[in-house]
Amino acid sequence: MQHRILHGAEYNPDQWLDDPEVLEQDIALMREARIDTVTLGTFSWALLEPEEGVYSFEWMDEVMERLERAGIRVILATPSGARPRWLAYKYPEVLRVGPDRRRRLFGERHNHCFTSPVFRQKVYELDRRLAERYGRRDHVILWHISNEFSGECHCDLCQEAFRRWLYDRYEGDLEALNRAWWTAFWSHRYTRWEEIASPSPLGEPNLHGLNLDWRRFVTHQTVEFMLVEVRALRDGGSSLPVTTNLMGFQRDLDYFRLASHLDVVSWDSYPLWHGRGTETPRVASGDLDHNWDPAGRDWVLASGVAWAHALHRSLGGGKPFLLMESTPSHTNWQPWSKPKRPGMHVLSSLHAVAHGADSVQYFQWRAGRGGSEKFHGAVMYHDRRTDSRVFQEVRELGGVLERLAEVKGSRVEAEVAVVFDWENRWAMEDAQGPRNDGRLDYVEECWRWFDAWHRRGVGCDVLHPEGDWSAYRVVIAPLWYMVKEEWAERVRGFVEGGGVFVTTVWSGVVEEHDLCHVGGFPGPLRGLVGVRSREVDVLVEGEVRQVAGVWGVCEGRLLCDVLAVEDEGVEVRAVYGNGFYAGSPAATRVRRGEGWAYYVGTLPAQQGIDCLVGELMEEAGVVPALRVVPEGVDVSVRVGEDGTRYLWLLNFREHPVVVDLSEGTWRDMVEEGERRGALILPGYGYVVLKS
Repeated sequence: MQHRILHGAEYNPDQWLDDPEVLEQDIALMREARIDTVTLGTFSWALLEPEEGVYSFEWMDEVMERLERAGIRVILATPSGARPRWLAYKYPEVLRVGPDRRRRLFGERHNHCFTSPVFRQKVYELDRRLAERYGRRDHVILWHISNEFSGECHCDLCQEAFRRWLYDRYEGDLEALNRAWWTAFWSHRYTRWEEIASPSPLGEPNLHGLNLDWRRFVTHQTVEFMLVEVRALRDGGSSLPVTTNLMGFQRDLDYFRLASHLDVVSWDSYPLWHGRGTETPRVASGDLDHNWDPAGRDWVLASGVAWAHALHRSLGGGKPFLLMESTPSHTNWQPWSKPKRPGMHVLSSLHAVAHGADSVQYFQWRAGRGGSEKFHGAVMYHDRRTDSRVFQEVRELGGVLERLAEVKGSRVEAEVAVVFDWENRWAMEDAQGPRNDGRLDYVEECWRWFDAWHRRGVGCDVLHPEGDWSAYRVVIAPLWYMVKEEWAERVRGFVEGGGVFVTTVWSGVVEEHDLCHVGGFPGPLRGLVGVRSREVDVLVEGEVRQVAGVWGVCEGRLLCDVLAVEDEGVEVRAVYGNGFYAGSPAATRVRRGEGWAYYVGTLPAQQGIDCLVGELMEEAGVVPALRVVPEGVDVSVRVGEDGTRYLWLLNFREHPVVVDLSEGTWRDMVEEGERRGALILPGYGYVVLKS
């Protein structure tokens, strides 16, 4: 892809073929808005193949030629995210079946069966033709596979595929499956492979091993379908890189497994800036309908969005990702469609680049006149004016990105990582204990630790248990419920080699089949951390445990381990101040080789996490990008291959903030000139500095 940060939008000319004047205007307007890239064809199947085996590419040929003449690059999508009506009418097997065993009617999108041979074949045929026709054009730079993969199908085809997958996983040994799923409970033992069916509210919803393997299978089947599309493109003669747009911390798919098959990771980000309300904040949950902070603190939400950006760069092994979708103004499907305040569009877009994006792209270029997203924001809205605030801010951002071209390809500096694992999340959410009120949120607890580092100006990645731990000084694994024996050995090697490791209550509870470790929790981590959980106390609404440590006093939240120290080398760093276990250890650490292993027996309030992070920074020698980070300022560092450092200071407050740049001299990449000493960032202001 080109040596510049992409600035683009999803382009849907197929919605305007009856208005040629609009299509003529689009190219000139894109150039005026400094849009240099478009995503094309995402939902165009019905026009590309209006009836079975009849292909119509002439309209796309014309659009392609216009874009090429204008020097606008194309990310070409495969249109499998929304199949045509004729396909569902003739081949009902392509329609998804729900866990209630009812088949969907035609409609919506993303609701097809990934297993259906017919669907796979029809997608393959169209994709191959797209590759043959457009895959070697110079201005086509990337393939966008389908759209926002999600969901599951429970049809007969998927049931049979699930059984085959299980047969392979358990090497044809049905008794091994029975043991792994603990089917002696409630007399649910399987005697034939044909008896196995996917989880259903009408049948088997509480067999945890089944539920976990089903989730693994859904990821596997989605990846297999995606690879059919990739094969079609390669068979069509195209060697261009491939991506698909991910969606943060969504629950359906294990993105670590899916991303391993992508050349470039990309994602769709739609935080609800300036939100105010009374609900619990879900800044880190990835549930895009609740991606907001109730107090309207944009800097808190910015931390949650940075957490999601960190996930996507980590999915790609630290390489830059693409911001595939964002809104230049507002959405229409969230609880409310609040426009960005002046300055927020440029600021939030640069925030993505600061945390590893090599693009800023929008849904969408031009707002449609009908359909469920007709009121979704766009660069060109229904008034079709270029003097609108949105158009002018998009144009302004395009100019800024042009001045930041050399940043492309640089990586975010991070010496700290938080462990996150989709399988752990699925298992923990399915556990049925120790609390079932929805307050034990794995994603949010991980974000709390990320946030503590982020607010100090320390880069933090998201690490899979099977990833590369060697790049980090500190690794934190909150609520690491599911731990394999080999993972525990990996952690020991990390600590003995000089790393600092932290885990918390409700860790090391089960193994990979969701069977409880015997001998006490935290299971295979016991020998490393040197403590054992005697029992776990659950704090009900209004119940508080005081935790007094070497770093001060804070509150313990939600769960509290009653700990037994099993190694004489263990240091008690904090004790409980009340409850029947008052005076007993609440947090410990122990020296192992050249490093330290910490165990935190509760889920501390943010103040406690902040204080402990301060100790970890000193212990591990982690140096922040700035000595003092004012509240509301987002700090990140990207580093080029030649060692050049790019420092991003982004003010997510409405009023000016002073930042101390007394250490070193920096060059302003946007405004030119040197910067040092006291730097005033205006409300929603930013500066990008080069060492």
